[in-house]
Amino acid sequence: MNHFELFDLPAAFNLDAADLQQRYRKLQQTLHPDRFANGSQRDKLLAVQRTAQLNDAYQTLRNPLLRAEYILQLRGLDLAHEQTTLQDPEFLMAQMEWRERIAELNDWEEIDAALRELAVESRDLQSELEQHINAEQNEAAANSIRKLKFMLKLEHELEEKSE
Repeated sequence: MNHFELFDLPAAFNLDAADLQQRYRKLQQTLHPDRFANGSQRDKLLAVQRTAQLNDAYQTLRNPLLRAEYILQLRGLDLAHEQTTLQDPEFLMAQMEWRERIAELNDWEEIDAALRELAVESRDLQSELEQHINAEQNEAAANSIRKLKFMLKLEHELEEKSE
């Protein structure tokens, strides 16, 4: 049973986060190991395993980037441990410019402005990713995921700089 089936949801990129959370809580109550405290050792072990699977599925589906990777994995394209280099010179140049810019940022207002700008670029990439997934353009979706991972690293660098 895949993560979407576990939550009785279609395997789609666009999910209602509130609905997912509600389904998670309901399943969590049903599958929680405490409900099997008086059961056999096998029942207790199964309950722990099902709860772990539920938690993993929820963490994957609630995060758009992880959800996209998971959808591609279901389609036979596993990005989890890949070593593929992004082949987009324009994007890679923009990443270098971002890194230089981050290195030069000194005050909180500049960092905040950069974070807002980065958020807009990330939203655009996420929208592009959704279009590729919906059109089943798996390789294009994989490239969008790779780009979003770069953007996430930049966001973390900016957040660290703001601390």
